[in-house]
Amino acid sequence: MRIIPAIDIIDGKCVRLSQGDYALKTVYNEHPLEVAKEFEAAGIQYLHLVDLDGAKARKIVNRAVLEEIATQTSLKVDFGGGISTEEQVRIALDAGAVQVTCGSIAAKDPFMFLKWLDIFGNDKLILGADAKNRRVVVSGWLENTQSDLIEFIEDYRDEGVAYCICTDVSKDGMLLGPAFELYQDILITCPGLNLIASGGITTIADIDRLAAEGLEGAIVGKAIYEGRISLLELAARC
Repeated sequence: MRIIPAIDIIDGKCVRLSQGDYALKTVYNEHPLEVAKEFEAAGIQYLHLVDLDGAKARKIVNRAVLEEIATQTSLKVDFGGGISTEEQVRIALDAGAVQVTCGSIAAKDPFMFLKWLDIFGNDKLILGADAKNRRVVVSGWLENTQSDLIEFIEDYRDEGVAYCICTDVSKDGMLLGPAFELYQDILITCPGLNLIASGGITTIADIDRLAAEGLEGAIVGKAIYEGRISLLELAARC
């Protein structure tokens, strides 16, 4: 299973939110590159980079941070936050992202997302599927929809999506464990999908369980910054 530390960006700084609430923001480092280099030095290979400013603005805001990390580390970066046009997908890839996560656009304009999937390929685009109470949420988790999460993911799997990052927003940043039951339901419904867990991972035992249950990847954020999981523990599982 891929181990994928997360860096969330607001105002060019490394932050974490709780349950997606921008008012509950903690700044962990004013220089995200320093954090990325720590991950790299520990033997980590992947990075989940989220432009939270972009998620609100519905366009890329922190391109410079992406370029800096992509050019000054060897980390394979998947980038998300505010991707709303084909041009922005190209901007992210040109800036050094290996994959681009698209969530809001997939919920709001399926035709557009499927067009991108055809243009860029299912190895480059990740479906971002975030939910509260198993209903899809968009726009940086600020906007609720009535779309059933598992049906949403299944429909796109049937259209050729290969990778999906799923976040249960109620778990994110709370350090109470991930949504194991939800992930199992998705894997049962969508066999063959490369499912990446995000939100709530608190202990190394959580990661081991996700790996045993068949997740393709696990995104780890606050547990690293709060010292619940060490980079050495993560590196040992890479």
